[in-house]
Amino acid sequence: MIPVFDGHNDILLRLSEAGGDRSFLTESETGHLDLPRARRGGFAGGLFAIFVPGASRATPADAPRAPYSLPLSEPVRTHEAEEKAERLAGLLFELETQGALRVVRSAAEIEECMESGAIAAVLHFEGAEALRSLERLEAWHARGLRSLGLVWSRANAYAEGVPFRFPGSPDTGPGLSDKGRALVRECNRLGILVDLSHLNLRGFFDVADIAEAPLVASHSNAHALCPSTRNLTDEELDAIARSNGLVGVNFAVGFLREDGQLEADDTPLDTVVRHVEYLVERMGIDHVGFGSDFEGAHPPADLGDVSRLPALLDALRTAGYDDAALRKLAHENWIRVLRDTWGV
Repeated sequence: MIPVFDGHNDILLRLSEAGGDRSFLTESETGHLDLPRARRGGFAGGLFAIFVPGASRATPADAPRAPYSLPLSEPVRTHEAEEKAERLAGLLFELETQGALRVVRSAAEIEECMESGAIAAVLHFEGAEALRSLERLEAWHARGLRSLGLVWSRANAYAEGVPFRFPGSPDTGPGLSDKGRALVRECNRLGILVDLSHLNLRGFFDVADIAEAPLVASHSNAHALCPSTRNLTDEELDAIARSNGLVGVNFAVGFLREDGQLEADDTPLDTVVRHVEYLVERMGIDHVGFGSDFEGAHPPADLGDVSRLPALLDALRTAGYDDAALRKLAHENWIRVLRDTWGV
């Protein structure tokens, strides 16, 4: 079985919301990710998101049928975001203590986990609301933070996120603030990946102008195939390829389907394959991976949880990808980008 290193999941938020009613260590009848299903599906690890929802959070799963334009949650106060981020990070480190996974800080540690069968977890911020200062970024880095998305799909002090619209362009507002530019530079200095998913078009190219590492969108798809604001234009894809970066293909049906429908269980695996093929043709095989958005979005029924990852690899194999190409898509491209970014 080819192991899969995945660019995005929201299991920490789901475990927090469930209280004690759900455990990562035992198989659940709900959701997409837990340890038993991960082992069956060859899930080797990935970016474990710390995401702080605001009041009256609206997500694509709450939307009517396309076309749609969703209201976003209220901005989150920094002290509240800090408290929630601490709680979610605590959950991740508790899972490490329980032996469920290993929080990794280098590409070499990811490879060690893959050899031993341990799940490799990268501590990732989905939105920088929890950072009241750049000094706090350095403190989080010391604790293990190695990936940071400037925004979720709402504005904050650093940048502007794209609202959820279909059809729509990601050109939805201004670029980075001065604080945002300083944050990117500090991430460059510390070796923290800057994740471009959820960021608007102008913010994307502001980061591209500053970045000293490969450009990465951890869980986004091709706008040419699905014109959601959350997807990447050809211009953005070309910039990522030029930087030797990576796009993680998102499994959310609303970001896969041409019609933008958000909860269509019958969405075929071929829809995921189609985005992979488009990105590979546009960017090259070395710049594409997976960014499932498990526990945060609605995947096709045939890819309903991590245990079904082999079905996706089989579909790609049927489409003509050999094992060498599948290893790149499944984990080698992610490991290379993280090594180039982290320097270790």
